[in-house]
Amino acid sequence: MGDLISRYSDFFILLLVVFARTGSIVMLLPAFSDEAIPTRIRLFLALGIATGLSGLVSPFVEPAMTGMKALPGIVIAETMVGLSLGMLMRMMFQAIGAAGSIISFQIGLSSAMVSDASMGGQTTVVSRFLLLAATLTCLALNVHHLWFAAMLRSYQNFPVGQLPPGRDLAELAVMTMSHAFTLSLSLAAPLIAFGVIFNVALGLVSRVTPALQLFMILAPLNLLLGVAFFAAIVGAILNTFAISYGDWLNSGWAMPGG
Repeated sequence: MGDLISRYSDFFILLLVVFARTGSIVMLLPAFSDEAIPTRIRLFLALGIATGLSGLVSPFVEPAMTGMKALPGIVIAETMVGLSLGMLMRMMFQAIGAAGSIISFQIGLSSAMVSDASMGGQTTVVSRFLLLAATLTCLALNVHHLWFAAMLRSYQNFPVGQLPPGRDLAELAVMTMSHAFTLSLSLAAPLIAFGVIFNVALGLVSRVTPALQLFMILAPLNLLLGVAFFAAIVGAILNTFAISYGDWLNSGWAMPGG
């Protein structure tokens, strides 16, 4: 009986340590962290993921369990690591939202704002649409499986119970932000080119016929052509983002100083 109690006690301690990291990541992941999902559902979802992964990561967790006195420190460290990794994954996913903001400016929809509870403020209609569409695209293409794979790989790069070096973690965050910014620009590049061409043409026409109020005539045309062009390439934008985001997740959590 004592062995059975000890076995269950060890399992629940293992589950607590795994939940501290994976639960923190899940609470920041796209789709799972949406406020439209009730908190209780998100909690049970995170607990289910932690239970499923506990057997796979036990070889990384059990060597760090030196006693009950070390448990609070391990849980705090795992929570901090999970929050850091979750923020990196969320930061990379926001590249599609940044691309939407750039696209909104190019096609004349930058003033069309909607509430975005996930960002704690307002965002453009195009940005909100792309965030929702990208979430559905990633789920349809099974990119969310790579989220779980990234959680597993994190135990190889970030030992249990140890906080990563602050400098290396900061460099990893800067590299992720740089990658996200580059991706957002590449996704919005066709609409940036459209905006440049349209505005150059507008400037040439205004030089030829300076007496005409071309802005009142061409502003609706800019919106019409921009929305039509965006509708034609939105599928390619979402597919490119899903592939790029999956490739970034597959690259692992290699620390710059490692």
